[in-house]
Amino acid sequence: MATSIRFEEQVEIPGNIRSLADFRRWAASEEFPQEGRIDYVAGCIEVDMSPEDLHTHGKLKTELVIVLGQRVKQGQLGELYTDSTRVSCPEAELSAEPDLVFVSDASLDDGRVGLVPKAGGAPDRYIELEGPPDLVVEIVSDASARKDTERLPTAYHRAGVQEFWLVDARGRDLLFRIHRRGPAGYEPVETDTQGYQYSAVLDCHYRLTRTRNRQGRLTFDLSTR
Repeated sequence: MATSIRFEEQVEIPGNIRSLADFRRWAASEEFPQEGRIDYVAGCIEVDMSPEDLHTHGKLKTELVIVLGQRVKQGQLGELYTDSTRVSCPEAELSAEPDLVFVSDASLDDGRVGLVPKAGGAPDRYIELEGPPDLVVEIVSDASARKDTERLPTAYHRAGVQEFWLVDARGRDLLFRIHRRGPAGYEPVETDTQGYQYSAVLDCHYRLTRTRNRQGRLTFDLSTR
């Protein structure tokens, strides 16, 4: 029996991971890789070590963080997290690091989502969210297209995430779609005549556009109404 699995000479996955609990212990340990994205989705460990595209992923994510961050901060709505924020939902066999995560104060106050303390219990030091966030955003990349569009939405819905945003800026047409949780899966929110979609979680309408700046590089604008 293999004692570990080495992935592309970059990640060594312990061979004794047989459950979400085992994965979470590994993810909280010093042996867990500090680079790349490693998720546990429905019993499968998914590894993505490819770097984020500077513009169609990194620059786009920056725009989303700026606009959503201001909304959350000004409205005192809760907490917005990005980059390596681990979300674990035992009921859905899920532990992932979405591109953006929003958790409302209400979800934290009523215990729907919990902050998992870092080992040692130092004040204000947390390593993970446990429970379904109010909103999750995934930005599609080449290596994660099927995971972002198929496996993760299914897992987020099973976990109870109320709103799922999917963004894909890789192709000729920009995809920006807000989904609301329905009985059997996520349902796309209607786009109005001006291109806006309504987020019930943030109580705001959003429209994402893509243009080029004076230097010819891609730039993004998340408008609100």
